[in-house]
Amino acid sequence: MPQTREALSNIHQPSGWRKASAGMAVAEQHAQAGERVAVPKSTAFVALKRVGAYIGLKAGDLLLLDTLGAFTQTQDWEEGRRPIVWASNAYLMEQTGFSLSALKRHARRLAETGVISFKDSPNGKRWGRRNEEGYITEAYGFDLSPLSARADEFEQLHIELQAERALCQRLKRQITVSRRMIRARIEAAVSCALKGPWTQLTGMFEVLLARLPRRHTASETLERLMGWFQDLQERVEAAYLKAVRADEVVDNTAVTTEQVSEKTQEMNPREIISEPHILTTTKLDPVTCNSSEKEEAADVAPNAPPEERVDKDLEDWVAEARKKRGAALDLPTVMQACPEFASWARNMGGYLRDWGDLHRVAGQLRPMIGVSEHAWNLAQDRLGPQIATAALVLTFDKHAKGEVASPGGYLRGMVEKAGAGELHLERSFYGRLSGQAA
Repeated sequence: MPQTREALSNIHQPSGWRKASAGMAVAEQHAQAGERVAVPKSTAFVALKRVGAYIGLKAGDLLLLDTLGAFTQTQDWEEGRRPIVWASNAYLMEQTGFSLSALKRHARRLAETGVISFKDSPNGKRWGRRNEEGYITEAYGFDLSPLSARADEFEQLHIELQAERALCQRLKRQITVSRRMIRARIEAAVSCALKGPWTQLTGMFEVLLARLPRRHTASETLERLMGWFQDLQERVEAAYLKAVRADEVVDNTAVTTEQVSEKTQEMNPREIISEPHILTTTKLDPVTCNSSEKEEAADVAPNAPPEERVDKDLEDWVAEARKKRGAALDLPTVMQACPEFASWARNMGGYLRDWGDLHRVAGQLRPMIGVSEHAWNLAQDRLGPQIATAALVLTFDKHAKGEVASPGGYLRGMVEKAGAGELHLERSFYGRLSGQAA
């Protein structure tokens, strides 16, 4: 049955007894606009809840709104009608568990944010009537019509928020990649005693780290931070490359003429020396010799002149120094670059504190991808436990993502590359981080 004009007039007529505010006036305008559209209740409520926190609503506000919505019926949301709720305070307090003051506070916030409107009777009482067909003929209480008017607005806002969140996540990933690469370069330079402005660059890096947001931040702020980190990364990379080139020049000269003279005198065959000769160096890393170096040393005849022996010792030291100047991989970088492995590792071993924990878990996960124990032991013997662990982590992650069909063969290939001096694990890990940030 269509409603009479008198009934509609009674529904829409404001009483004016409640203290007005700008927010409530806007809410009433939304209520009038909501009457002219037909929006299903579920659509209106879903659209609001997706952006509720953004527009300032609390969990208690949404609970009260759900309670009010349950009081309405489907026909109340049709075009030309208003979903007005006249439930008593006692009923609402019982359903929500709010005190009277909390109930009033949540209702006021819903009205001030333009989600509901108050339709007050002259005496301030809430009541209403429905006809035989279930349509509201007269009612005073909470008017939910603003939800219908703003459903499209809320949906558009949700789309914009999703785009903003995606942009922020991408910027955070890029900042993380840049931050890790800066730290890795500086630590590698310091550990290898490379000359450069590392103290100054470290100070700048710490200043940027202090500016990292601890909570949600707008994309504009993150873009500025990303620009600063990338600029610092370029400076660090340039300083690192310059230092490496300068160090290689020093390595090629090996030692000064004075040092060569001293070593030659120490090995002078005219002196009787019964103790084995020990080559000293001012470098930080001690000289060690592996099997390949022993084979190279075997090429020098036992009765070769002392000068040739010194040159060979220096060549061995240069080769070892270059070998140790490799990638500086830290545990967080490895785990972030290989999320598939990280997920399995945390399920298997919980919190991974150091490389020892990672080595243990990697050994436990090895059979899952079909890497034989022989291949694993060979990798550890040839690469060392830490590099072998990183190689197995990379193999596991690539296999889990379908990038590697034969994990055992892939791991053996990395061992062969290492023997030829062509294994660059740092590039692989940072390449995966860069791909995640793209």
